[in-house]
Amino acid sequence: MKIIMGEDGTDEGQRRLVQLSRNSRYFRQKLRQLGLIVYGNNDSPVVPVLLYMPAKIAGAARELIKRGVASVSVGFPATRITESRVRFCISASHTKEMLDKAIQAMDEVGDILRLKYSRLPRPIGPIEYEEQRQPESEQID
Repeated sequence: MKIIMGEDGTDEGQRRLVQLSRNSRYFRQKLRQLGLIVYGNNDSPVVPVLLYMPAKIAGAARELIKRGVASVSVGFPATRITESRVRFCISASHTKEMLDKAIQAMDEVGDILRLKYSRLPRPIGPIEYEEQRQPESEQID
């Protein structure tokens, strides 16, 4: 909390919060672009993807693990019987490459288990992931 509040004398906490928000928004937008149904606030680091059918919980977890992606699968009684989901926990320390690996894995799992239920228009075009730049005073020549 001291780092987040800036009580350590740096802006590291603020930098991490910005990075966490960027990672969460990017991850969610990419999953929605695949046609997956994602719940929650765009900046939330907990990203639930709806599976709906309890029978798909174990399959989703198993297929993601095969692809080297950690997730938490949740079903009844923690959720309604028809709202089974897989949750991803995003961190400020995740790189774009890590996020892209998990997105690719979820794309494959979504096809295998037929999880792409969304009827909403899919976002078209590239989804931006802005790298955080060092202030000029901190750049190394």
